[in-house]
Amino acid sequence: MAKRTPSIDTKNVTAVQLMELDSCVRCGECVKWCPTYAASGEKPGLAPRDKILRWRQYMNKSYGFKAKIFGPEEIPQSELEQFKDDVYGCTTCGVCATVCEAGINTVELWEALRTNLVKKGIGPYGKLGTIPKLIKQYHNAYMLDQKDRLAWVPTDVKIADKSDIVYFTGCTAGYKQLSLAFATSRVLNKLGIKFAMLGEEEWCCGSNPIRTGQIDYEDVAREAARHNVEAIQKKGAKKVLFACAGCFRAAKVDWPRLLGKELPFEVIHITQFLADLIKEDKIKWEKPINKTVTYHDPCHLGRHVGVFNAPRFVLSHIPGVKFVEMERSKEFQRCCGAGGGVKAGMPDLAVAIGEARVKDALETDADILSSACPFCKRNLSDGRDSLKADIVVEDVIELVAEALGLSTT
Repeated sequence: MAKRTPSIDTKNVTAVQLMELDSCVRCGECVKWCPTYAASGEKPGLAPRDKILRWRQYMNKSYGFKAKIFGPEEIPQSELEQFKDDVYGCTTCGVCATVCEAGINTVELWEALRTNLVKKGIGPYGKLGTIPKLIKQYHNAYMLDQKDRLAWVPTDVKIADKSDIVYFTGCTAGYKQLSLAFATSRVLNKLGIKFAMLGEEEWCCGSNPIRTGQIDYEDVAREAARHNVEAIQKKGAKKVLFACAGCFRAAKVDWPRLLGKELPFEVIHITQFLADLIKEDKIKWEKPINKTVTYHDPCHLGRHVGVFNAPRFVLSHIPGVKFVEMERSKEFQRCCGAGGGVKAGMPDLAVAIGEARVKDALETDADILSSACPFCKRNLSDGRDSLKADIVVEDVIELVAEALGLSTT
């Protein structure tokens, strides 16, 4: 009698990741820190340790000693579907990697498992499967016209046709959260920084398909990376500025990996750029902001890339600002809840995580909860509204614009 085909395989899971599955010592430290596990009411399947142990069990059932002798043990489809739901109920924030006693790179592991499940036809979760298709067709996930990429630009903003510096707006700021685009462009103009933009040649950065395990869907992410890099080169850019943490992470980490080469320009987050200008005494503030401000680290900007100090440096140098830290900050911050496809796929869970983060901010008695990512701003605002909390949510670049006497509308 022929042996069964294993219910799972090792596609997109590296040898190192297979060893990481075995390296989990079941200490449970990750469980204490996981924001989705806490916000779900401690649903066991969402705990990082639980996901690792279950996939390890699946591997043993499929390829272990007993499987070699008696054949692979069948894993019910319903069980794999539940596992898929739990793997996607994760913002890929990476705090579990930060606290992992065994040093497991969980962000890369979750993305690998998602890709594996997608290739088996089990993933992705819910409507997340439509996003790469939309990006393929529209070059953005909002189904909006590429010709409107610069429709937001006010008459007072000056954009060069070519420049050493390109401002990569991102789909969300360029289409949905226009205050961030207004603030960034006006701040650059105010500081005398000549910059170009890609306009309708700017495509989605590809972050969502990568984070949700759909990296191989018709090569959408790789095609977007290639197109954006070529469009940026045509503008003559030596530096590319990002005010979106997700786009910044995609450009800095994912684009070189997708294209198999280093980028021909420097990738900089706007807070890093502003911090350098402040250190060079090139910013002359015009208006104090007499408020207490706390800062939320976007996962893509902080834990994923390591930019922690620049946003704090900028905020602490805005006149009038009293800067305070939340108890969970920097490497140990609590995710806002929007990342990893959770905002699109499991909005209720996203808001519950956002509520928890807003509560962290309220404990500081801050007037303003600031971040440096449009997705963080959106979900923290939703969490704030759900709690009916009295705290303002504003991006760092919006506060900089206000302190320079500029409008964000």
